Amino acid sequence: MERDYVDGIQDDVMIFIGTEVEHTPAHGMKTLFVVGVGDPDKLAQLAKLHDCEHIFIGANQSFDPTEEVLKTGKSLHDIIEPWDNMILYLIDKNFLVTLDFDVRHANTVLEMRCAEKDNFIPQISVKIPYITLFNYNAMLKIDDTDFKASNPGVWCHSLHKLMDRSVFTDWRQYGKDKPIC
Repeated sequence: MERDYVDGIQDDVMIFIGTEVEHTPAHGMKTLFVVGVGDPDKLAQLAKLHDCEHIFIGANQSFDPTEEVLKTGKSLHDIIEPWDNMILYLIDKNFLVTLDFDVRHANTVLEMRCAEKDNFIPQISVKIPYITLFNYNAMLKIDDTDFKASNPGVWCHSLHKLMDRSVFTDWRQYGKDKPIC
């Protein structure tokens, strides 16, 4: 994923800092953003050095365990374990930690030990291209894998109401991040 940073476009940036602009429990916090898996001790040191209370893991859509399994032939457990250990270490160091992941990885994230921690923000990313082209009647249905499989029912939300201005983050707000590694 190519991103614009303060200093221009840089594909090789793995760690950057900025303010959390997305409307999550960490909104407005100074944040260390991490692409991929990093050394948790180094990440904690960098976060403290830059006065970050929040660490955002999986930046630039880098959490994709299914792709890693296909590329490496490793088991899903072997791919997930370093992510889970990194997040748990950072939570134990009293950071608020977000993991940004695609909705298709929801079951995998629920199996991670970090999912049970209060300082963990699971951010489920649902991609809906051209969402503003849907008419006023469009709905988003939060469903289950099958009838009565794991949820007590389904939730239907008006796309129009979900796209409220108070929770919208314009792409331009992401350009203020500063690469550090």
